[in-house]
Order: sequence, then structure tokens, then C-alpha cells
Amino acid sequence: MAIELPDISPFKKRVEEIEGLMNQSDFFNDARRSAAISRELMKLRQLLEDFAALQSSREAAEEHRELLADPAGDEELKELAEEELPELETAIEQLEEKILVSMIPPEDSDSRNTIVEIRAGAGGDEASLFAGDLYRMYSRLAERRGWSIEQMNSSESGISGFKEVAFLIRGDEAYKQMKFESGVHRVQRVPETESQGRIHTSTVTVAVLPEAEEVDIEVDPQDLEITVTRASGPGGQGVNTTDSAVQILHKPTAIIVLCSDERSQIKNKAKAMTVLRSRLLQAKEEEERAKYAENRKKQVGTGDRSERIRTYNFPQSRLTDHRIGLTIHSLPQVMEGELDEVIDALQAEDLRLKIDALTAAQSPT
Repeated sequence: MAIELPDISPFKKRVEEIEGLMNQSDFFNDARRSAAISRELMKLRQLLEDFAALQSSREAAEEHRELLADPAGDEELKELAEEELPELETAIEQLEEKILVSMIPPEDSDSRNTIVEIRAGAGGDEASLFAGDLYRMYSRLAERRGWSIEQMNSSESGISGFKEVAFLIRGDEAYKQMKFESGVHRVQRVPETESQGRIHTSTVTVAVLPEAEEVDIEVDPQDLEITVTRASGPGGQGVNTTDSAVQILHKPTAIIVLCSDERSQIKNKAKAMTVLRSRLLQAKEEEERAKYAENRKKQVGTGDRSERIRTYNFPQSRLTDHRIGLTIHSLPQVMEGELDEVIDALQAEDLRLKIDALTAAQSPT
């Protein structure tokens, strides 16, 4: 049974709009914008080509079915039609899926760098240690992906862990690959300090934010309350000798950002503004996403920080992602940054849900 695809006419109209834009004399003045629009045009043209191929294949398949149903039809032609029809049906199915994927609106943030914030939750010292483990895991993932990491802010626990740590990942599709890590991560293991060998359960919260640029979010200086304090850290280091730590309060939202890793007050302030803009952008995008997902019963990667998304069971070397029911038994490799299986599965489920939403919108109510 053929899938009822969304109306193709808006995509044809968009191609005409882009072609008109590209004919304007100042189109290439903004290199970044022109490159993005040119990429969009290439994808739209491919979509229209695939749609034309689908129509042709559907017509051919229908002709084959009519021939096979005709009692007076030529037997040799029927034999040929019977042989070709399965290939046509397979091609139709593949084209329908490809077209649906192409019709899903792109998420602008997917191509951005990302800010990751990790905070120890319930579990005391063990939670802080696991926060450090997750930081190391994401650092290893970044190395494997060829991304770079810049630490934005950290508060060490004094036991080789972190009360909290925030860092910026720069690299190709960093946010797209990392965005489903937002949520509560639960760890089950025997702490090194546990003499009875009992398994403890601790939690760590991870927030993943798309890096915002100044053009994305306008921040009124009047809305900011900036406080400069002496940075905390190991005694005797230069970072402690000047008032370099910067805390910014965004009064309309009550968001507070602290950056203290740099010795320079100017650098800390710049990093704090980067984090603030990214948090404001995330809040804006979550509001828009909530509207889009209002009628969806199930979502992947909502970023809800109260949601327990994953359990790391060390005694059984097991990782379970509760959102998609995925369980893998290679926890040591995962903790070394080998997250491909998890990331791929989450992205596949997200794509499936988007396709379901797209096709459901075409179904009669």
C-alpha cells in the first residue's frame, strides 16, 4: 500500500524562491548565508527528482498490475511484469522513505557546536566521581570524532571528581551527535570506599546546549547583574590572586552563570556570556519544540532534566537507555567514548518518530 506523502507543492515553491534569491546581485555578499541556502537548494532539487522518480515507478507498477489482472493479456508480457513488479515495489518503498526523510524540517541547531554541563546529583562523593567519569567519556568521544574541547567552568570535589563541569565542544555536527545526552544518568556500582562490597546508586545530570551566537539571542545589558569575585582553586595559584571569577544573573529568567577557569576576568566574562546565550537559546527552542510535539505521546531527547534517561550498571557491565529500551553489555568500551551504537539508535528512533508524525499529519481524522 502506497504511503500518502505530504503535498510536494510547498517544496517546489521554495525552490522558486531560492532561485529568485540567487539571482539578486547581493546574494553572495553574505558567504555563510549564501552557502546555507545553496545547500538547501541542492537538497530540494534532489527531493523533487526523487518525487518524479517515485511517480514514474508508481505508474509503472500500476501498469504491471493491470496487465497481470487482464485475462486476455499476453503471457510473455505477464511473465515479464511478474518478474519486474517486486523490484518496482522495493524501489517505491525506498523512494517513499527517502522522500519522507527529506521532507522533515531540518533543525538549525544540529550543525552547531555544543556546550555540555555535567552536575553531580544524588549520591555524594560517588556522584561527583561519576560526573568526572562522564566528563572523561565525552572527552574520549570528542577525540574519536575529531572534535576539540574547551573547558568553560568547573568545581572539583577534591576526590578526582566534579561537583559540576561545563565545557564547549567544537566540531562537525557536535550538537546533533550530543543532544540526546540531556537528562539524568544513573550509575550503579560498588564505590572504592565501600568496605562491605555493597552496590550504591548515584545520579548525575547532563545538560546539552546548542552554542548560541550574538545574532541568535539579543541580551539587553540592563537585564544583567554581573558580579566579580576571587576565583577558587588550588592554593597558591595565580588564579586566586585576582578578582577574575565572573557571575552573571539574567534577571528576566533568573538564570545564573559562573565562569572562573580563566585567570582573565575578560575571558571569564566572555565565556559566561556564551553559556548564558546558549541557555537562553535552548529555552527558546524547547518552547518551540513543545508546541511542535503537543500531540506526540512519546518523544526522544526532550532535555527534561528530571527524566532518568540511562543507567550504567558496572557489576553487570551493562548500559541501558530507558527511552528506547536499548541494552548493551560493553560498558568499559562505552566509558572510553565508544558511544556510536547508542547515538545511532537514538537518532534512528528520533527519525522514526518524526516520520510517523509527518505521515500522521496526512491521515484523515
